[in-house]
Amino acid sequence: MSSRDLHDGRQDGLSPLESLRLDSVGSFSGLVRGMGRTAFGGRQLGLAFDTLLTMARDAECRVVLTLSGAMTVAKQGSIICEMVDRGLVDVIVATGALMAHGLTESIGLTHYAVSPDANDLELFEKGYNRIYDTLEMETNLNSVAELVADVLATEDPPDGVWSSASFCQAIGRRLDQQDEGPGILRSAYQRGVPVFIPAFTDSELGLDFATWAMKAAMKRQGIREGAPADPQAVFTALPPFNPFIDLQHYARFAGSAKRLGIFTIGGGVPRNWSQQVAPFYDITSDRLNIRLPEVRFQYGVRICPEPVHWGGLSGCTYSEGVSWGKFVAPEDGGMYAEVPADATLVWPLLMKAVFEELDRGSA
Repeated sequence: MSSRDLHDGRQDGLSPLESLRLDSVGSFSGLVRGMGRTAFGGRQLGLAFDTLLTMARDAECRVVLTLSGAMTVAKQGSIICEMVDRGLVDVIVATGALMAHGLTESIGLTHYAVSPDANDLELFEKGYNRIYDTLEMETNLNSVAELVADVLATEDPPDGVWSSASFCQAIGRRLDQQDEGPGILRSAYQRGVPVFIPAFTDSELGLDFATWAMKAAMKRQGIREGAPADPQAVFTALPPFNPFIDLQHYARFAGSAKRLGIFTIGGGVPRNWSQQVAPFYDITSDRLNIRLPEVRFQYGVRICPEPVHWGGLSGCTYSEGVSWGKFVAPEDGGMYAEVPADATLVWPLLMKAVFEELDRGSA
């Protein structure tokens, strides 16, 4: 006779699962809710849905959207625009590459499909830059460089020094004036949402910025275009740019928020830079011997296929982040979801469900 006290789950308050019945699903939000009562990635997507809705409906929560990977080349840019246009995002932190590729769309240019098995040397000779199964035209990037140079030549940075946020705002303003179509930086400018690019020099935008400064230096020095040049002399010109302006700007934003939420696509520098504002506050209080408010993220959603054990999550899991003082512990009210998936598969579904639910609530 067994001495085990067998339970059926109900007496311990466990949540029963439900089979997903597609014949009873009539909406995107209904589908994602139903998935949330299943298992594995589907359940995490349902939790992400609940968390995003909670963030969106919390009037005192300020939401940080962090973006990495080739999401604009992957044609997800309109989702970002709609999130901004709907007021669901208060700050964007992204890679410069993602913003540069989004800019090509904003000025009316095109990306193309290609086989991942294409001959890359032949692509190079044609000016086709391959991003897995998609092409970015070199001519597109040249057009972006012209836009960047024109903005830098005609706009004055605040206090004489650019930051990534002030530069992105200037680009957004120019896109709004040109009115050639929607774009992330245009939407951000219209809504007053700052866009930070922490690793600014790791991008086409950063290189465009640098070559603009070097070209200006060549003119001052009387160096003719087309003439032989010494790299030791060329790569010395520095543009008026200070990344610490971004750091302090973002820290002021975080410190003024009643509650913070973060929605992350991928990982990379954008996610870690965004999250480190919490320990930044802690160590500043400690090392300067002053009293600053405690900054913690209350909500978090991430879509990323990276497994934990490979160490590439760029800022750690939410549970690990609690140990760094980045997040409110779940037992203290923190609400988090990590969806282990390709963002191009689940992000559109998730946001369609969220938009649908928010529209239903405001009707």
